[in-house]
Formats: sequence, C-alpha cells, structure tokens
Amino acid sequence: MRLELPVPTQVVFGRGTLDRVGAATAPWGGHALIVCGRTAMRRHGFLDRAEASLRAAGLTVTVFDRISANPRSDEIDEAVALARARSCDVVVGLGGGSAIDAAKAVAVAGPYDTVRDIIGQTLTVCPSALPVVAVPTTAGSGSEVTKGAIVTDVVRGFKSGIRGDDVFPKVAVVDPDLTAPLPVPVAVETAFDALAHVIEGYVAARATEESRAHARRAIVLIRDHLPLVAAGDTGHGTREAMALAALLGGVNVACASTCLPHRLQQAMGAVRRTEIPHGRGLALLYPAWLRAAHPHATEGFADIATALGHDDVHQAVAAVLDTTGLASGLTDWGYTAQDIDTFVDGISGNLDNDPTPDVDTDLIRHVYTESLDRRPVADGPSIDR
Repeated sequence: MRLELPVPTQVVFGRGTLDRVGAATAPWGGHALIVCGRTAMRRHGFLDRAEASLRAAGLTVTVFDRISANPRSDEIDEAVALARARSCDVVVGLGGGSAIDAAKAVAVAGPYDTVRDIIGQTLTVCPSALPVVAVPTTAGSGSEVTKGAIVTDVVRGFKSGIRGDDVFPKVAVVDPDLTAPLPVPVAVETAFDALAHVIEGYVAARATEESRAHARRAIVLIRDHLPLVAAGDTGHGTREAMALAALLGGVNVACASTCLPHRLQQAMGAVRRTEIPHGRGLALLYPAWLRAAHPHATEGFADIATALGHDDVHQAVAAVLDTTGLASGLTDWGYTAQDIDTFVDGISGNLDNDPTPDVDTDLIRHVYTESLDRRPVADGPSIDR
C-alpha cells in the first residue's frame, strides 16, 4: 500500500514490505550502509532479510550494527568513517527511532569533522547528504517521515536534534509485522511516543486543520488498539493500526512539530547516570505538562479527550498511563530534585510551539518538579501564569 502524505518521503506500507527494501533502495544508490542496533535485528532475522533483499536488487551491502538505544555522537562518527571507507552512497536505517535517527545523522554528517558540530543545528542546505531509506521496527517514533535526528553529544553531555529538509528519508518501508517481537514494555513506551506526537500536533502553535485531522485519526487508532498492545496482543490488525498511528504521528512532527514535553525529555539526557527510553520519559512528564498547558488550549484538549473516549483530558491520559503501566514519577527512575538544574541547562530547540505562551525557566522547572513524584489526577492548571 502506498500512502499519500504531506511529506517528501515516499511511504511503502504493508505486511511483508521488508522484502521489498532492495527495490525501494536501488534507485538511490549502489552501496548501502545498513545502520542498526547490536542484537535485535540479527536475532529476529530482519537484518538477514534486509541484506538479502538489497543484494538481490544489485546493491553491495555494508553493516554498522553498533547503535545504542539513544544514539551517541561517537557511534555516528564511527559509522560515517565506515561509510567513507567503503564508498557507501545510500543509508538504510533498520530498527526503532534510535537506529533511524542514527542513519539520518550519518547521512548528513559526512562533510563535518564530527557529527558533534551539527547537533542542535538546523541545516539549511546539505548537498552532499546521502539518501536514507528508513525501515522502522517499532510503532512510535515516526522518525521514518521526519526531518530530525536526535543524537547525544558524548563530549558535552548534550542531547538534541539535527534538523533540516535534507534529513528527511527518501523512502519509508513500513512493515507492521516487524513490530511482532517487541516486548510489551517496549511496545507501550513507543506507542506513548506516537500518542504524544498526535496530541502535540493537535494543540501546537503550528497546528493546522490537516495536522488535527491526522491526530484525530491516530488517536482513535491508539484508543482502540493500545489496550490490546498492553495485553500482549500481536495480531495483524493491532500491528497495522499502531504502525499507521505512529506514521501519522511522524507526519505531525514533520508538519506541526512538537511541544514542550519533547524539549524537556531530550534535556533529561544530560544526566548521564540514568538512561530512560524516550516514550517512557514523555509519560513521566505528561501529566504535569497537561496541567500547565490546558488553560491555553482548552478546546483542543477537549477534542483530544473526546477522541480518547473521555470527558476530561487529564483523566483520559491518566487512563492511558494506568493501562500501559507507564504511570510513575521521575524519582521512580533514579532522578532527584538536584537533577533539575542539569535538565534546565540542557534545554534546546524551539519553545514557541507550545500552546503555553512565553515558556520560561519558571514553567520548565515547575513541570520537572511536578513530575518528580506521581500525583493524583486533577483538572486545571497547577501553576498560575
């Protein structure tokens, strides 16, 4: 199935499409660098299938399989050096959002001494960027259709994005069957990331009628299928619904961008002793952010609550967190109040897209503080602005 979406990425969607990755990649190059994590892609046979498809289409294949759960600048630099040495001319990102983000970073980092030079930057033009083919194996990040790549600068302890039109993948091969082996905790964490993308794409300052339409469609899919995911359902219908919801969430990231929770979660990467998956980190922050943002987008949040089957957005999101087992506080994951200064120093990216006007340090500190411990659900704001 081909989906026509408002992004420059060609999307090939459907069961079994992993075996067509060679045909999708061949128009873009002759020597593919596959970028993936250390074990899962081999263990589940996905790497072998991707390699076989690429070779059958006439491509030479080199594999870089050392990407961490949160991609690191030293890993990207190593992959870039390998791509140069082997004369790779197309990059295939195979895995979750981290592997795809890493592939996109590799594709644009070639002209630089190190990828650290462009972390936190928006690239206006990158004529030497390698084309990227993205093959997601989770249903959450939507990175297969976005123009950003989140990477941690391991020298500065700074986690931020590399953005620009040249970061968009040329092709996204979305095979819902690739999510079948996901453990339930990973499946629900990534699903919450997708939900956050569509919620934020609905209330963001840059939201449009189109992004809201995508959000409504995705929210209904998540409402109907996320409880099944949390219960361990890996049926075809559930996988396809969640893969489509994640894809629509990625489109919203590309077109309307994200709001304050994404800036806050990325900044948590500055605390090196604790590493938390992106979706779970968002879940920790969401109740406090909703309390702060709700007064500034009451109609939008009411629409979201209705789409989730509730009268109140706070109750709606709390129900999602309870159903998925994601309800917790920062302290449950080893963070302390003393970490908030480090978080604040690590904030980067656009804060003007949040529905709350004039986001400042006081609000940022407040959301972090309110997120330290899980609080009972309450409607309305928790800060007077």
